[in-house]
Amino acid sequence: MLSKIANPRQMSFYSTFEEQLNHKHPLYILAKEMNWQQFEDAFKDLYCVDNGRPGKPIRLMVSLLMLKHIRNLSDESVVEQWAENAYYQYFSGEQCFAAKEPCAASELVHFRERIGEKGIELIFKESICINGNDANEDEGIIDTTVQEKNITYPTDNKLHRKIIKKCIAIADKEGIELRQSYTRTLKKLSLDQRFRNHPKNYKKARKADRKVKTIAGRLVRELGRKLPPGGGYATYLALFSKVLSQKRHDPNKIYSLHEPHVQCISKGKEHKKYEFGSKVSIIATKNSGVIIGAINIEKNDYDAHTLDPALEQQQQLTGHILKKGFVDRGYRGVSQVRGTQICIPKPFDKKLSKHEQQKMKKGFRRRAAIEPRISHLKNDYRLSRNFYGGIFGDNINVMLAAAAMNFKRMINIWKKMFLAFLFQLLQITHKTLESLFIKKINSKWAF
Repeated sequence: MLSKIANPRQMSFYSTFEEQLNHKHPLYILAKEMNWQQFEDAFKDLYCVDNGRPGKPIRLMVSLLMLKHIRNLSDESVVEQWAENAYYQYFSGEQCFAAKEPCAASELVHFRERIGEKGIELIFKESICINGNDANEDEGIIDTTVQEKNITYPTDNKLHRKIIKKCIAIADKEGIELRQSYTRTLKKLSLDQRFRNHPKNYKKARKADRKVKTIAGRLVRELGRKLPPGGGYATYLALFSKVLSQKRHDPNKIYSLHEPHVQCISKGKEHKKYEFGSKVSIIATKNSGVIIGAINIEKNDYDAHTLDPALEQQQQLTGHILKKGFVDRGYRGVSQVRGTQICIPKPFDKKLSKHEQQKMKKGFRRRAAIEPRISHLKNDYRLSRNFYGGIFGDNINVMLAAAAMNFKRMINIWKKMFLAFLFQLLQITHKTLESLFIKKINSKWAF
């Protein structure tokens, strides 16, 4: 059910909540610049009108999602800090300071699921619009990266032991008596698996690995025989069987039981040979660096094949077609996608003039500017490790991170403008005082 509209009248006898805040604070300015009404219009149909418990205000929930990624916080932390920060509350549309948490942290999960990918895309679109003409450049820089999933480093032994635990849990839940739980056996095998890198322990550890896999297979087959048909566990048993049967070089391997869609991606990094997550394509404007496209790629596609969905999203969000997109040599094989010329570093054609060659060289040098932006997305805006579940979580995490970076860009610009104004004011004050002091000295010693 939709929440009631808050009363905007003065809540204090002496001054309003708005008057008590610093009007030069970036969050205050961002709250004024945002088009909050479009979120109200887009999301109100997702609530019933006169049935059920009233929901939290739409502006409050949208602002919490934005603040979470702008300040790199968890759901729990952003809710706690909201109760302590007056600017967070004004940004969320509050009319007076509230010394309590706005909602439970789990309500953010439900709100993300309620608005879906289209709602998150609307927030991303607003972050592009708020950057004004900086987001309307005709040339862009494009690159791909990996957002890692929040899973442990996968090994066969870890997966097999998790299968055993889940099989025992299913048997306990359904009241099935297993022939053996293997608790004591697994404890002995874990001792044999220690220090596997030592030459004397290698064979013993390998033998223990095979034994753990055998036990996992026994439990899966026993559950398959004893579980009643139509019990809802067929998907789990099929997943367990696939994990047990997969080989080292098989395609489409399973690396996590609770996130089976995770891909193993190698980007050629010296410090991190393999990353487990999903591929992400980022498009930014060439000069200003506004992120105008951020999309998750479900499969480990070749970089050139990611250009079509990435540029489709960019054109849908911005409403214009990029003339040129500068990429690295990993995109070899394409020259034009959806009306955008793809520029890849290679020996120049002799037909190009010196001026055109110089412009292309500047563009290729400028393409490297997307690398630190990806680094900031990962380190400051929660793209390095994705804590949202499923493919839906992969899709929304990259858009929320990109939206947060666009909002933070404008916040930093407003900060610089305010500091420049203060510096100029101090200079004027200093000159005025200096001139008054000189006049006073001259008048005192005048004959």
